[in-house]
Formats: sequence, structure tokens, C-alpha cells
Amino acid sequence: MTPSRSGSSRGRTERAWLITAPLALCAVLFSLLLGLTVRPALGDWLLTLLLTVAMIIAAIPTINVVVRRQALGTTFTEIPLVVALFVLPPLSVVLAYTVATLVVQVRRKLLPPKLWFNVALAAAATALATMVYTVLPTPEGAGPATWGLLLAAIGTHALVGFIAVVAVISVVQGWQSGRELIRAVPPMSLTVAINLSVGILIIIGLESTPWAVFLFAGLAVAFALVYDTYTQVIRQHRTLTEMYELTKAITESGSDGNLIDALLVRIRSLMQAEYATLWLPAQGRHPEVLLTAQEGKSGLLDSALTPQALRDAAVTRQATVAVGSRFGADPELRESLGRVAKDVIVVPLRSGKAVIGTLEVANRLGDVNSFRPADVPVLQTVSAHAAVALENSRLVDRLRHDAYHDGLTKLPNRRRILGALAEAVRIRAPGEVVALLLFDVDRLRQVNESLGHAAGDKVLTEVANRLRGCVPSAALVGRAGGDEFLVTLRLESAEAAVELAGQLREQIRDEMVFDALTLDVDTAVGVVVHPDHGSDPATLLQRVDVAATAAKSVPGSVQLYNPALESRSLRRLGLAGDLRSALDNGELEIYYQPKVTLRDRRLVGVECLARWEHPTHGTVAPADFVAVAEHTGQLGRLTEFVLREGLRHSRDWAHGGQSLAVAVNLSARTLNDEHFPEQVRELLAEYDVPPQLLTLEIEEAGVLDGTDRPIPSLRRLRDLGVRLSVDDFGTGSSSLAHLRRLPVHEVKVDRSFVQGMATDPGDLAIVNAVVTLSQQFGLTVVAEGVESELTLELLQDIGCEIGQGFLFSRPLPYERLEAWFGAQVDPDSISNRELPRLRAVP
Repeated sequence: MTPSRSGSSRGRTERAWLITAPLALCAVLFSLLLGLTVRPALGDWLLTLLLTVAMIIAAIPTINVVVRRQALGTTFTEIPLVVALFVLPPLSVVLAYTVATLVVQVRRKLLPPKLWFNVALAAAATALATMVYTVLPTPEGAGPATWGLLLAAIGTHALVGFIAVVAVISVVQGWQSGRELIRAVPPMSLTVAINLSVGILIIIGLESTPWAVFLFAGLAVAFALVYDTYTQVIRQHRTLTEMYELTKAITESGSDGNLIDALLVRIRSLMQAEYATLWLPAQGRHPEVLLTAQEGKSGLLDSALTPQALRDAAVTRQATVAVGSRFGADPELRESLGRVAKDVIVVPLRSGKAVIGTLEVANRLGDVNSFRPADVPVLQTVSAHAAVALENSRLVDRLRHDAYHDGLTKLPNRRRILGALAEAVRIRAPGEVVALLLFDVDRLRQVNESLGHAAGDKVLTEVANRLRGCVPSAALVGRAGGDEFLVTLRLESAEAAVELAGQLREQIRDEMVFDALTLDVDTAVGVVVHPDHGSDPATLLQRVDVAATAAKSVPGSVQLYNPALESRSLRRLGLAGDLRSALDNGELEIYYQPKVTLRDRRLVGVECLARWEHPTHGTVAPADFVAVAEHTGQLGRLTEFVLREGLRHSRDWAHGGQSLAVAVNLSARTLNDEHFPEQVRELLAEYDVPPQLLTLEIEEAGVLDGTDRPIPSLRRLRDLGVRLSVDDFGTGSSSLAHLRRLPVHEVKVDRSFVQGMATDPGDLAIVNAVVTLSQQFGLTVVAEGVESELTLELLQDIGCEIGQGFLFSRPLPYERLEAWFGAQVDPDSISNRELPRLRAVP
């Protein structure tokens, strides 16, 4: 049993002399005692030489038991040692075993401290075992009494060896490492017992006839062949198991940010290497990555054992570079490796034909072990999986970054600001408030109209840079959209927030030169604080918008929110009674906007939109009267009115030969009504409309509110056969992953992303990601806000199926929709009982 450890900390190996010296002294003393007390002490030199050779041969096949950073090598030298104890005098046994150990250790090219420790241990353990065998009464023949005597001697030999190894490891690496070696006691003991049994069988055979030596020689050859086959099978099985675990670890760690950690730890275990290193050069906003997993150490190191020259060679050649005793590497590469490491394999990571980094392993565990050519394909296979996983991780990170950042200014967008604000308001700190400041850039529309949108973009970029450069370090700056910027941070009071808003406004207020034209950049600032002005991010954002609007008409252009500014809310309160009368008297009207397949422009349905023309206030925005209906208990009546009108006209169209689906928007509160699914069933039966022709659209914030409250109603509606759609997807803080647990059929991409995808690469990337992932989940994708042929072409290219927008038609009342049918729908498609196909839109 020999201890071995490859790698660093060679200086500490010198401490092994603290154990080696006592062992050498014991070996000398025991040998002198044997020489003085036993006659004869030395035996036949030819037989001694033959057994020495047998011990050397038996030490070649090694079974390695790896415990943390240690590779304990177990050989079959106990077999010839048993025979030697039986047939040789004591000093001949010590001499044969010590010389055999010396030859084997020199052949393995160990460092001097390890070599002399192993030699001293062999001499001391053999001398003590021989003394045990000699001191006890020696029976005649090879009977059970002899077996017991040999067991005592070999047991003493193994015990001394194991104690010495634990002692030297504890001295060199600490008592914790030595304690870990106790785990190796069972396999080591089993090996010693097997070797002892085989040795006794050889003695019995030789006692019967000397010709048995040929039988045992044949068995040894057969065993060697079986051993080689067995080790190959075990190695292949272990490799397959480790590959499976590695793939599983990559899959499970790709979404939680621990991909590199899991990857390197598994690769180091798979390759039985002391070091596994990942190197990725800087790319875009991603910095350079150089991380290493080392055996026996938790976490990752930010350094590598691999010389830079080997890494550069792998990248330049775009091929694997392997340096070690079993590889025929270039002399220059061998020289660059020097004494830094024993052996190294460097595999380039590929994305297509480009090299994006390297995956490296160094120092095969065990002094007698080294990387083989067969290990190269294994690491190359692993690198292919790793490259795909890393590229996917970076792609997801890039999409996530784009989804939460403004493409023009690179600032966090409104979604990101609201997420940070939600985290901030959860934590109450005495004497502090969470302030939200909204900066509205003045006269940006005039800049766009006079100088073009490129000039307007420059103004916005300059304002973003100025604002980012002057806010306190703890503040988060973002762009809410359009010409609005948000700043959120913790302050002492609302007064401190107003003061900071004024200071920031003055600091970013400066001239901006466009060629020969000089512009003054000014902003109006609204201020709200939590908890004074709201308890949730949505309320704070709505109220800071109200304050910023008011700031445009007050001196100083900084306005702290107060309830008197809520004129819109007061107007909503005044509409409550009027809405009830409008529902009673049928004053609300339903408009219909066509939904069209983007590939062949076939009409597949319409969306039902409620409209209210107030006799005094004029047109009332749907958001206003829906909010009034929610707060006054009239939401159920409003929803039923829209459903009835939509289903009635769907029935009429079916009777006229045009079977069109209708879509109705639902409020999140409607889903909490347990009677609503039954009401839908009754209305479908009343108007005799197939359930599949009705689509219910729920806003993202309502269906993905972080709870399971909407799910029972959604499932009951789906069981009826009604189609379910998530409306305005992308405007909330949820993700596509949440859709997997919901019984929905359709996702509607918010118009803000669709309208911007022709000019904003970030919006295009978001729409593309939503379409691709939704289709993988089996969901239909509808794009809202299709207003140009260019947008239509882009949507067709990324595979979006259905769209609606002004390019096809604005929302129309029923009578005008009938006329639009006649003007836009191809009569041939109706006669052929296909979905109505639109003529080309001019």
C-alpha cells in the first residue's frame, strides 16, 4: 500500500521525513535483531532473486482507491511476500521486499521524500512482520497452523503500513486529511485478505508438487488478462455514469446561475483530475472568465495551473492540446509545461466554427496515473455539451438583460425598476422612505418633428448619461419609456426627495449642441415616497406620473404628489352612477377588431371591445369605465353585456355562412367569481355557439399574479371547450416559464413590443423569444399593434401566426364591420367554405 498525491504543495512533502526517519531506524533495528537471533538469516540467493522479481511484477497492476486528494495504491505484492515468508530466511525476506519496493518507486519517478518514505515503510513493515513470523512457533507443513501464523505476519505488515500512511498524510496535509483515509480501511483489508489466501494456495500447491509453479504462472497470466478487461469495463461504466451525472447537473444548473460550478466539479470527477479549468475570453458585456475547481477544495479558484502557452496553442490551432507522459506533444509544449504540472489536456470550446474558450484538466490523481489518449475523446464530448450549455446560458442572460433594459439608453426599463421598487418596499427601515422620481423631458416631440428621431434619440441618450452620472451611488436609474426616466432610492424623508429632485434637475439641465443648433434640455419632475403615497409599485408609478404631469405647469418643475392631483380618479368616481345608467339603457356599444393569419391573411375572428360615448364627457377610455365597474360592483354586468353581444353576432355570422371566433377581455376579478364558468356555459347554450368559437383574454397581471387563485376557474373554462388567452404579455413581471402550469391556449404579445420591433433590436429579440418559446409550449401567438408592412414581414419571418392592428382594420362598430367584410373579404374563400381571406391591404 503506497500513498501518492499529484499536484501542488510539494514543499510541504518535506515534512514526510518526520515519519520516514523513525521508520528507517525501526527497519535497521529489527533487521539487526533478526540477523543476530535467527540462523540462518540469509538463504538461497537465486530463490531470493526470483521472489524479488515476482514482487516487482506483482506491484505493476495497481488498484487505486481515491479519497479526497489522495490516491491509495493497492498492489498484489502480499502474494509473493507470503511465499517468501514461508520459504526464505527472515533477512532474505526483508531484503527482497525492500529491493523490490525501491525498484518500483524509482521506476515511478517519485519525488525523493515519497520514494524514501515508501522504501523505509516497506523495510520496517517487512522486518516487523518477519519478526512476528519468526518469534511465534513455526509448525510443520502448510496446514491451518501455518495459515494462522502467516495471517498474523501479513496482518502486522498491513497494519504498520496503514498507520504509517495515515501518520504521514496527517503531517503533510493535516489531521483532517489523515482522518479521511480511514474510509479506505474496508477495501484495503479485503485486498490484503485475498492476497493472503492466494499466497497460501500457492504454498499448498508448491508443497504438493514443484510443477504447480507452471499452473500458477498460467493463472497469473489469465488473471492479468481478466484484470485488464475488467478495468476497461469498469472505466467505461464509470465514464458513462459520470457523463450522465454531468449532463443532468448541466440541465439542473442552467437556470440558477451555478452552471460553471457544477460543470467544473463534475468534469474534475469524471476525468479524475486534480484541476479542471474553464476559460472564456471577454465578449461584449461579459468579462473574461478563468475559474478552476481543485480536488479537496470547495468553491472555485480564479487562477489556473495550465500554462498560458498551452491555452494559446489550443485556440490558435483550434484543436485539442494534450501534454504528458503518454502523449507525443511538441517539445515546445512539453517545455512550457515544465514542472508546473504532470499532464494537461486543453480542449477548445466551439460555437459553430468559432472558438469561444477552453476546457482544461490537469494532473491525473495518483503518481502512477496519467491521462491517456482514450481520455481525449471523453473530454471533447464533454466540451461539446459544455459549449452548448454555456452558449444557451449566455443567450438566456442576454435575452433577460434585453427584456429588463432599454435598448437605446442601456438603462433598466420600467419592468426592472418596478421589480427593484417591489423589493425595496418590502423592507421597512425606521427613519427612511423609498423615493421614486420621474423625470419627463420637455419638448422632445418638437425635437423629433424638427430634427428627426435620430436627434431625439441623442437627447434621450444624453439625458440618461447626465442623470446616471449625477445620482447618488445607491440610486437606480431607469427609463420608463418615451421621454420619461425613473430614479429610485432610500432617503430620510419626502422633503429630502424633493430637494434631491431639484438638485438633479439642475445638474442635468444644460445646453446640447446639434451641429449649428443649440438646445436647452429641461425636465419636469414628479416625486412620490413609500409608504406615504402608496404601498405597491404600481400605485407609486401611477401617482408619480400624476405628479410629473402636474409639474409641467408649476414653477420649479418639481412636484410632490398629493391627493388633490388625482383629478382622473375624481372623474372616475363621478362616472360610477353614469355607468349604471348606461348599462341599463344600452348606451355602451361593442366595437370589433379583426384577427388575421399573417401568412395568408385569412380572417379567423374578431376581438370585442366595449366603447362608451358619454353625453357630457365625450368618449370615456375603457380603462376608466372598467376601473369604475370593478370598484362599484358592476363588473359582472359589463362582462355579461360584452359576452352577449359577441356571442349574438357570432351566431348571426354563422347563420350567414361566416363562422368567426370572438374574443372577449376579462378582468382578473372575474376569474375569482366561482359562478362565472357556469354563466359562460349557459350563454353558449343560449346563443347556440360552439365553445371553440369563444376566446377569453385575461391580462398577464391577472392570470400570472403569483398565486393559484385563477387556476380553478381557468380549468373549468377550458373543460367547457373555451379558448383562453394571456393578453398584453410582456408588460408584467412574469415569464414564459410560468405559462407551463396554466391551462391556456394563446399568448398575445403586447403592442409596445410589436410596434417597436421594426426599429428596436431589443423589441425584436423579445418578440422572437416569446414566439419561439410559446410555440415550443404548444401555444398560439397573436401579435397586437400590427401597423406596417415591415412589421408584418418581420412577424412572418419569426413564425408568428396571427395578428391584429391598424394595418388590417381599426376597431369598428357592427354595422361598419359588415361593410368592411364586403370590401375586404375575398368572396371565393367564403364560397369554398374556407376561412375568409382578406384582399391585399393597400
